[in-house]
Amino acid sequence: MKARSLLAGLFTAGVALAGLVIPAAAAQADQPTGVEPMIVNGRPASEVYSFMVSLQSSSGGHSCGGSLIKPNWVVTAAHCGTPAQVRVGTTNRTSGGSVARVSRRIAHPSADLAVLQLASSVPQAPIALAAESGAVGTATRIIGWGQTCPIRGGCGAPIGLQELDTSIVADSRCLGIRGATEICTNNPGGNSGACYGDSGGPQVKRVNGVWQLIGATSRSGNGSSTCATGPSIYVDTSALASWIRANSGG
Repeated sequence: MKARSLLAGLFTAGVALAGLVIPAAAAQADQPTGVEPMIVNGRPASEVYSFMVSLQSSSGGHSCGGSLIKPNWVVTAAHCGTPAQVRVGTTNRTSGGSVARVSRRIAHPSADLAVLQLASSVPQAPIALAAESGAVGTATRIIGWGQTCPIRGGCGAPIGLQELDTSIVADSRCLGIRGATEICTNNPGGNSGACYGDSGGPQVKRVNGVWQLIGATSRSGNGSSTCATGPSIYVDTSALASWIRANSGG
C-alpha cells in the first residue's frame, strides 16, 4: 500500500460497517466494536449546521462526514468511498434531519475529493463554496462525528456532533501537502483536531457572518496514526470549486 493511501484513510471511521466500502487503511486496522466517532478535544456543536452530512451504511452506521452544497449534491473525501445513504442537517447522526440514498459518486482524478449525487433532494440549506480558503492565520472551524480520543479504537463516544475552532497554518507544517489544492490546519493546544470518522467533513470560515466551505477533511499532516498530534490536511474546496461545480450540475 502506498504511503499516501494509508494516510488518506486515517480519518475514516474505525469500524467495518455492513454495506459500506471501507478504505484499505481502515479495513486493515484494528476493528473494535462500539467505536463511535467524534473530534478530539472539541466541544458539542453550538448550532445545527443545515449542511452537515453523515455518510452512512444502509443500516445507518456512520463512516465519514460531508457537506451539502446543493439540495441533491454532497462534497466529501474521495477515500470515503460510496455510502449507501446520507443523513443531513442534524447534530445527532442517528435521528433528525433528512435521510437520502446516494445514487452516484464522482471522484476527482487526482485530489482526495468526491461529489455524491443524492437520489432525492433534501430541504436543508446547502453551504456556499468560499471564493478562497484564506491566508495563514485565517480562523476556521471543523465539524464532525470523529473519535474523541487520539488512539484508534481507544474510546466510544456519544452520537452528538462536535466542533473545533482552529486556523490555517503554513504548508511547511504538513508533510506531503499539495499546497495548491490542500490546506494545512492547526491542532490547537497540540492535542486537538480531526480523528477517525471525521474524513470528508467540512472546514468552514465565516464570511459576513455566514459559514462558507473551504475544505474537506483528508488526512494527518504528520504521518502519525495517533490523532491530533500535529496539524491536519484538508482538501481545498475553494481551489477546486470549478471542478466541484462542473461535476455537480453546474
